[in-house]
Amino acid sequence: MENDGFRQRRAECFSYPGCNYDPASGVATLTYAVDGQVLQEKITFPWAPWPVDASRQAAFFEALELLHLIAGISYYKAGLARTIDPGDSHIDKSVAVFLNELYLQGLGEFAYVNQLDLSGQVSFEVNTDETAAESSAAMDVDLPDRALVAMGGGKDSLVCLQMLRESGIEVQPACVGDSVLIGETVKTAGFPLLRIGREMSARLSEMNAAGAWNGHVPITAINSAILLCAGLLYGYRHIVFANESSANEGTLKDAQGMEVNHQYSKSLAFEKAFRAVIRKRVSPGIEYFSLLRPLSECAIARLFSEMREFHAVFSSCNRNFHQDGSHIKGRWCLDCPKCRFAALALAPFMSPAQLIAIQGADLLDQENQLTGFRELCGLGENKPFECVGSISESRAAMKFLAASPKWRDKQVIRTLSEYREIMESGELELKPDRSAEHCIPTAIMARLDAF
Repeated sequence: MENDGFRQRRAECFSYPGCNYDPASGVATLTYAVDGQVLQEKITFPWAPWPVDASRQAAFFEALELLHLIAGISYYKAGLARTIDPGDSHIDKSVAVFLNELYLQGLGEFAYVNQLDLSGQVSFEVNTDETAAESSAAMDVDLPDRALVAMGGGKDSLVCLQMLRESGIEVQPACVGDSVLIGETVKTAGFPLLRIGREMSARLSEMNAAGAWNGHVPITAINSAILLCAGLLYGYRHIVFANESSANEGTLKDAQGMEVNHQYSKSLAFEKAFRAVIRKRVSPGIEYFSLLRPLSECAIARLFSEMREFHAVFSSCNRNFHQDGSHIKGRWCLDCPKCRFAALALAPFMSPAQLIAIQGADLLDQENQLTGFRELCGLGENKPFECVGSISESRAAMKFLAASPKWRDKQVIRTLSEYREIMESGELELKPDRSAEHCIPTAIMARLDAF
């Protein structure tokens, strides 16, 4: 098919020709095809580890197959093919349900922005009966009781890492990609960083340039599958992320009343679904979970406010983190939902001077930021498509600041504090919600003094 054929026209077939791993180089190759045109992605695990235990080898190949199926979402969206051919991948009923939900919910924002209805369009069909699936059920593997911790460059993963370290659990920070900022934060924490390379197909960029559908994909789901593979190669029983309670809140509802959640792959719903697939297909002994699920963003911000050694090196601005590197100079762009929410969440625990020292500006005292803060607080605006806190905690933070002598005269706070929704909002939630559902293993929960 010529390039013009990718101009937002549905492809006929999206397929998964195969995936493989070369222990000598540490490179996993994931192969896809859109109407016969091949796209290959490479994942590089440094030092080319290869377990000698046959059960771990078998579990790794099951994890690699899941990664192949999950990462395919980045390529599937370009053509939104009418049929999906999983190739030699084994799709039993549970995996089909998981993938159909991931592709539908994970592409929810993409569909909304592109004015598409994907309901009933994504269809992974069962090609493995339950009897065969049960006969090859995952077995427990011998993995050390230590944690591989997913790192971003922001406050959440640093709080997660610190909590695990203080509990005495052996940890290894890991990231996908070559972000300089993540390297600086982990270096400040005093750890080596495990960097896993991800080289996406250049053909996808060509398709996008030719007008193919493009947009948001559930990157946390992809990174989760990559770290699952890494845990088996390097020997880590726990795969730990730092997703908080607000990730469960939908961003908005579409015209059909369906919830669209920018953070779907950070939500508890995805976490539980992926855990179930891991236990059935890979190993029941692997623990994939988010350590911060019982905490609000503001509770995490309070903990981070005391971790001053990181204040000069971290950033929550997502313009630092792109496949092709940072899109800004410095650590903060100072004009995006993430920068605004970081200011709003940290301000209750800092003076204006301390926050300016971190971000380089006082966003809460700038008139041109008013619309952005209204969006965060759900004041006549949609919540932004970004990884930000819930509307209720944004309102609670604004209400708190309106009562603070240090902050109440700032322009944004002075203006928004007059809204009834702010005046009637609840209080900041700064303690873990012990009644909240989470997937943290009991043994680890018991060791966390911070909880």
